[in-house]
Amino acid sequence: MTQSSHQEIRRLIATSADDLSQAQQALLHAHLQDCGPCRDYAAATAEIVRSLRGIPVAADSSLVFNTQARVRARGFALRQRQQWLTLVALACPSVGLSAAITTPLAWRAFQWMGTYAGLSRLLWQVGFAFYWIVPALLVSVVLLLRGTHLAHREHS
Repeated sequence: MTQSSHQEIRRLIATSADDLSQAQQALLHAHLQDCGPCRDYAAATAEIVRSLRGIPVAADSSLVFNTQARVRARGFALRQRQQWLTLVALACPSVGLSAAITTPLAWRAFQWMGTYAGLSRLLWQVGFAFYWIVPALLVSVVLLLRGTHLAHREHS
């Protein structure tokens, strides 16, 4: 057997038996029957695990309190995020509906103002496009920059 196959067997030994597929368990069992050093490694690993399970662990009351506080804070943050996402989910159709209703009205208003001011058709149409699109583009850029900033802050 190669060194890499022994390393693979040691990785399988370190993995819980519940997490191994039947093929991996069969490979491990067959290898341990033929390989003394890996069998010794498996026995030593099992002994270490048994020893560690026998050590009583008691948490300090301040550790328990701090853990509970962090769990509560995380739960609160997740609830706030869920509420925010609900608001966003409700706002999207509202924005779409209002845009569908107001776009033809704004188009007519720009057409009327362009005609009243004696502007060419192309000029008032470009003005309408800028009036209608630029705010959305600016908000999109701000939100993207804010999201990028938040992503970098979370990784720090």
